[in-house]
Amino acid sequence: MTEPNDLAAFWMPFTDNRGFKANPRMFVAAEGMHYTAAAGHEVLDATGGLWCVNAGHGRREIVEAIRRTAGEMDFAPTFQLGHPLAFEAASRLALLMPEGLDRIFFVNSGSESVDTALKIALAYQKARGQGGRTRLIGRERGYHGVGFGGISVGGIVGNRRQFGTLLAGVDHLRHTHDLAKNAYSRGQPLHGADLADDLERLVTLHGAETIAAVIVEPVAGSTGVLIPPQGYLQRLRDICDRHDILLIFDEVITAFGRVGCATASERFGVTPDLICMAKGLTNAAVPMGAVAVRRSVHDVVVDNAAPGIELFHGYTYSGHPLASAAAIATLGIYQAEGLFNKAIELEDYWADAVHSLQGAAHVIDCRNIGLIGGIELEPRPGAPTKRAMEVFHRAFDQGLLIRVTGDIIALSPPLILEKSHIDEIFGKLAAILATIE
Repeated sequence: MTEPNDLAAFWMPFTDNRGFKANPRMFVAAEGMHYTAAAGHEVLDATGGLWCVNAGHGRREIVEAIRRTAGEMDFAPTFQLGHPLAFEAASRLALLMPEGLDRIFFVNSGSESVDTALKIALAYQKARGQGGRTRLIGRERGYHGVGFGGISVGGIVGNRRQFGTLLAGVDHLRHTHDLAKNAYSRGQPLHGADLADDLERLVTLHGAETIAAVIVEPVAGSTGVLIPPQGYLQRLRDICDRHDILLIFDEVITAFGRVGCATASERFGVTPDLICMAKGLTNAAVPMGAVAVRRSVHDVVVDNAAPGIELFHGYTYSGHPLASAAAIATLGIYQAEGLFNKAIELEDYWADAVHSLQGAAHVIDCRNIGLIGGIELEPRPGAPTKRAMEVFHRAFDQGLLIRVTGDIIALSPPLILEKSHIDEIFGKLAAILATIE
């Protein structure tokens, strides 16, 4: 019989369950830039939880907004009914989006935001009389969550191989990672804009009249921090325009200050037709995601529908009162504290720290943008991922939370960090790397 705190009961996500339960590492509290581990030591958070705690842990404004709302109204349906907080959250979020992307569909996670965006794209094409446009284009090494739509357009092999053929009618662009030309780039790599032309190959292969949408991460995060080459995103936008294809940016990681602006679209000066968001929207205090939709796309779907429901899609918890309250409070903190500018203010200092690891043991690349860093390690012969995982475990035990994906260390600290935190992060990493075989 399972005990109340038996580790066996929780089947943990994206985890080596056997390894973890043999040697568990747990958090019991969080405040500001730090977690407290069950063993009692502080752990400096260099990953913003999981790319999501942009304003730092334990923000009282968010806690109080959730507490107050829970006491007034724990739940309200948004199917054919509504509550004011969802509309306020949507209006405030729309103000942060690129011009024209001011129709907001709320969901509960990044995975749901991607599946929602893909469905909106298909509904749009059908509503405008282009029902033959059903093909979806993702990118190799892309991560778009774990719904069947997201893993179908995603391009991380390990996330796909257990689940069969996935959605039909999906193809993938080449990825942009090229260590031969772009190793140790500061900011956007110089080489690779021409890789966007791979979309022309897919248009020739399938026919533009079959393609509904292209989805990419402006900065590919979960695959190991792949920064877009200079000119790449604009070239992709131009090709989509030429062939009347919708462009979707998955900004679940990059939105809300991570690259120094409200969105990566703003940072890179390229506006898609839909933006997927989650994570930093509520500072991760309550699960919530959203899709920002170009008004013209929204209007085609709504105005061309028969009377009644225009889009047969949604979730029980879309625009949940507690999530809406958390989003409003979080967006207020970002504005009041100017946190979107923090990544720009610290970007050079951060970049210097990231690239200080060039020449460290086993490091084959360092890359950065905003307050994101990637340090790629040479895999151990015959044992890929093992070196990075050893760094991960040693870092935790020595008071530092990092993220590893494959043999890449990915860093994305809360935007409230100071230069002293940056010094500590990279000082500890350098020391740990020096001890790793």
